[in-house]
Amino acid sequence: MSLFENPEYRWRETFLVLFQDRQRPSTDAFRKTMERLGDRYEIDTVVENDQSQLESLTLLAPADNAAMDISFVEGEEVAEQLEELRRQISEDDVMPGEEEKMAMLDQCNVRFDILHFEHVQDFLGEEDDEFMDPGGLLIVAETISALCQGVAVDPQSGTFV
Repeated sequence: MSLFENPEYRWRETFLVLFQDRQRPSTDAFRKTMERLGDRYEIDTVVENDQSQLESLTLLAPADNAAMDISFVEGEEVAEQLEELRRQISEDDVMPGEEEKMAMLDQCNVRFDILHFEHVQDFLGEEDDEFMDPGGLLIVAETISALCQGVAVDPQSGTFV
């Protein structure tokens, strides 16, 4: 079940991890990698395909007052996103050391979407954002990027993670 369907969670942002399809991890490898992050994260719902590869996973981060839906995406949607990112990320905006990440985009053809949600159960009706710690999203994006030998991107700002 998507966190969008859970009234206790409110979507905040989406990060992408772009990589080559041949680097797609098995569900078991993905799960073990997430478990290595420690008890700060709890794996909830896991869906895999017939080849035992991850299709989607819900990751809860109670200490951060957050959760993440992680979904595999392939096909035309990825090609369009890559084209948009290339237009959005100017060579002048690439920070020192990020040139390799920019070059890696040319080889990417699949991605994981990481949808970040704030847990609002205890704070329903309040608009105060100070309760959610976004640090967990950065940790998860970097971890998945390393697992897939890919590139983590914040598509809203057009920056690498």
